[in-house]
Amino acid sequence: MANLVDRIERSNTNPNDPRNREVVHAAWNDPQIGNLETPINASGFSRALINNLPAYRQGLSPLRRGIEVGLAHGYWLLGPFITFNPLRDTEVGSITGLLGAIGTVLIATLSLSLYAASNPPGPIATVTVPSPPKALNNAEGWNEYSTGFFLGGVGGAVFAYALLTNIELFQKYLSFVAQ
Repeated sequence: MANLVDRIERSNTNPNDPRNREVVHAAWNDPQIGNLETPINASGFSRALINNLPAYRQGLSPLRRGIEVGLAHGYWLLGPFITFNPLRDTEVGSITGLLGAIGTVLIATLSLSLYAASNPPGPIATVTVPSPPKALNNAEGWNEYSTGFFLGGVGGAVFAYALLTNIELFQKYLSFVAQ
């Protein structure tokens, strides 16, 4: 056991040992920025993943960004509203869930519009997102984004509602095709 401890102690002073390398650095080698470059946020995988999200993808208009984000949110918001609403065991349970999801999307859209009216600061460059989109630098871009969010959110909720209410039709179709 002592031999193992001695070998570990000797490796602590060896600069060629990969365990002795620093893995967290100041972003862009400038400690005044206040951001750190870690193996997680500076990896190629993390950069590719984050930069492919609609909020950071290059070449999208704010309306298109809002539609993509709204579609995802409207789609997943419907499930909890249908499953947990007080009218879930009645004939109007599904439509009540749809209206609840649309109402939540509307509240989120109003919040985005209020944020746009507050003259928000522009996005800043980080290690993960070195070139953030410039379209959200002003209130006009944020208002366009919130319009797209509302359209996408309502569309996503209606699409999910159509899938859920017609699930038996899809099952019959799939069983017919499988024969």
